[in-house]
Amino acid sequence: MKVLIAGSHGNIGRRLTRLLAEAGHEPVAMIRDASQAEELRELGGEPLVADLAGDVSDAPEGCDAIVFTAGAGPGSGPEPKQVIDRGGAEKLVAAAEAHGLRRYVMVSTVRADDPTSGPEHMVPYFEAKGQADATLAASGLDHTIVRPGRLTDEPGDGHVAIAPKLERGGSVTRDDVAAVVAACLERPDTIGWTFELLDGDTPITEALDALTGAADQ
Repeated sequence: MKVLIAGSHGNIGRRLTRLLAEAGHEPVAMIRDASQAEELRELGGEPLVADLAGDVSDAPEGCDAIVFTAGAGPGSGPEPKQVIDRGGAEKLVAAAEAHGLRRYVMVSTVRADDPTSGPEHMVPYFEAKGQADATLAASGLDHTIVRPGRLTDEPGDGHVAIAPKLERGGSVTRDDVAAVVAACLERPDTIGWTFELLDGDTPITEALDALTGAADQ
């Protein structure tokens, strides 16, 4: 599978690039800065220089799937979040439709469905993510929306908690987020699902089985 990764130089994107390459897929590592290309090549990605703030209409050409894990980043104001977190994701929805690409996995966030439930300074981020999620869900593309909790750099252990709504807060490692996204790309039964993701006690495969009902089949 040839997978365009928007945000490939980010903390989740780099992990995902390596995982997909190791699994025999072809990650296309979308980067804004050409100086990042060699690092992504070393991880197994094929660099593609394209800026989400500009024209990315041809970025998905030849790809089988898109993963959006880009963001304006901590400390950026509401406008950059609208341009990148929302606008960039929506541009790639339109580009996918134009190129006949069906599969799209969004790395979103908890509280995207209820932006004012979090700290005030985070509301613009939650709003932008929620708006992007809504556009993707309404697009008719074969989508999966992953909403992780607070991200950490602890080593992942492959054990998570997954549900459409987890009735608790918490964190999840970036390692495990990348592993869940990689698993979703290989599982058609995750199409159409939006789910929250936190650290937990269940192996990733079993957690996705329970979500989709695969364990009952």
